[in-house]
Amino acid sequence: MGRRVNFTSLGIAVGSIIAAAAGAQTTADRTALPISEPNYPHSTVLYVRKATPPPRFEVKAPRGAPNVLIILLDDMGFSQPGTFGGPIHMPTLQRLADQGLRYNNFHTTGVSSPTRAALLTGRNHHTCNTSLVMEMATAFPGSTGQRPVSVAPLATMLRYKHR
Repeated sequence: MGRRVNFTSLGIAVGSIIAAAAGAQTTADRTALPISEPNYPHSTVLYVRKATPPPRFEVKAPRGAPNVLIILLDDMGFSQPGTFGGPIHMPTLQRLADQGLRYNNFHTTGVSSPTRAALLTGRNHHTCNTSLVMEMATAFPGSTGQRPVSVAPLATMLRYKHR
C-alpha cells in the first residue's frame, strides 16, 4: 500500500532546481581565497542515465585582471640556463630574454617547504619563517614555520593591486 514515486519526474525537478541555482549565481566572492564552490542540492535520481549533473564550477579571472606568470624551477641558479651563459639550452626562456625579459630576482631553496613558502609569497623563505622543512620548525625567528601577517601571499597582493 506504499506510495510509488516516479523517479524520472523527480530527476527532472532536481535538475531544474540545479539549473536555476546555477543561473542565479552572482559573481564569485573574491574576498576569501580559494573561492568556494557553490553548494548544489544532492541528486536523488537512482538511475545514473537519467541523472543530471550540476553545472561545472569554474573560476575565471575578472575582466581587466593582470596576466601573471609564475615559474618554479627546482635547484637552479644563474649558472644553469643558457640565458645567463650556462650549459642548459632553454629555448622559451631564451626567447623571453631576447625580447628583454630576464628573470634575475628569485629565491632558491634546497628543500620543499621553504620553496613552497617562497613561491606562495614571492619572498625569501627566511622572511616567511620557513628556513627549514615544517617538521623541523623551532621557536627561533625565521624558523617558526608560521608565515607572519606582514608577509602576504602573492594572491592577496594581486587582489589588492587589482582593486
